[in-house]
Amino acid sequence: MDRSRISALAHADHPIAAPLGDASVARLLDRALRDGAERVLDLGCGKGEWLVRAVEGRPKVEAVGVDLDGDTIAQAREGIAARGLGDRVGLHAQDASEFSSDHPFDLVLCVGATHAFGGLGPTLEAVRRHLAPGGTALIGDTFWEREPDQRTLDAGFAADDFADLGTTVDRIVADGWTPVYGHISTTEEWDEYEWSWTGTLSRWALDHSGTPDSAEAYAVAAEHRAGWLHGYRRTLGFATLLLRRTPDELR
Repeated sequence: MDRSRISALAHADHPIAAPLGDASVARLLDRALRDGAERVLDLGCGKGEWLVRAVEGRPKVEAVGVDLDGDTIAQAREGIAARGLGDRVGLHAQDASEFSSDHPFDLVLCVGATHAFGGLGPTLEAVRRHLAPGGTALIGDTFWEREPDQRTLDAGFAADDFADLGTTVDRIVADGWTPVYGHISTTEEWDEYEWSWTGTLSRWALDHSGTPDSAEAYAVAAEHRAGWLHGYRRTLGFATLLLRRTPDELR
């Protein structure tokens, strides 16, 4: 099974696809969408859940999502249409790094998908290209809550994969951005996310026992669960930041 198929199965019960609870998502979107008539772009949108929540209750907001997984986009289109939002949320099945638009966006999101661009720095550059003057970026990425120990490294990480929160924010500021709000995922949000990820994938494997992909899905879920519980739990953090470009005169 390829990564996108595993991800789609594992996130079936947690469509935000990041360690954030509903209240945190709502608060971040309320802070980001103050006007209520913004154009929103999600790079690496998955099932488009961020976009759905952005437009629900905000009838003047228009949203666009981009994701490489064509099957996920097709399912997302069906779900969005069923919710009566198909005329306000447009989805594109393509590489997010190659997406272009004739018009900039007031809010550009990339939450939990910075790997699609090769890391945080390239993600910020991609977001900048799509952002309207005075617009806001909503970026979610991992950092080290504490120095990773050997058990965390044995779970498949390298010490230089991430920095601590302060260094991560310093790098963002040095790249010409100003944080205007942020959320650090709690242990409870992480646990809910990881139990959902591993449990949903495990349940799929059990429900499809004997099929070609069931053994692999079961093994992936077990390996992920072990890496989380015995490795990076309370070591790997997740920050979701609202950012604006810093004017030259304030740098």
